[in-house]
Amino acid sequence: MSPDAILHIARRIGLAHGKTFILDDMDELLFVNDLAIYTAPVRRSRAIERYARSARLAPGTDEALVLDAMCLARFSIVQVERRHKAAGLIVKDILRDGEIWLVDEGLESSIPDGSLLATRLYAPESFSMTAGVTVPMDLELLTDALDEVPQLLRKSHAEASDDRRLPGTIYRVALADGIMERIAYHDPEGDIR
Repeated sequence: MSPDAILHIARRIGLAHGKTFILDDMDELLFVNDLAIYTAPVRRSRAIERYARSARLAPGTDEALVLDAMCLARFSIVQVERRHKAAGLIVKDILRDGEIWLVDEGLESSIPDGSLLATRLYAPESFSMTAGVTVPMDLELLTDALDEVPQLLRKSHAEASDDRRLPGTIYRVALADGIMERIAYHDPEGDIR
């Protein structure tokens, strides 16, 4: 990705002005990274697809399996239904009306049943994983986001969730609302940042 493309995305979601990033928290760059990797303007390839073409991973390897799954990642708004008996959560994709086994140790240990989240998911096996960004949602945030892109209301729920404008708009509204004040990330060693 070119620096100009990254800045364009950051400006679009309110994290840059001109050529200057305006961040309250370095983790806000995760929102820019998500959009840079997984979305692209119409008739343009996504960064993840360009990387997959150039990576030349051996078919059947774990790396190839994960990269293939990442190329099929989908933005979803999910509601936590319950804990999975082995690990993770069972969530319902409210726009596509499907149940998903979401393996995410941090979410499993910190989020109550019934919670609504916006995230990008990919499924390397029979389970799904988040691609890095998770936004706690509520009806007000979703309504505010849809007010900014009313043309999505003319689409089916599945089409709207696949539209590249939806995650960017949700991220912009959530960031303007101070979302990072309500999110803490846990690293594998157990430290909170």
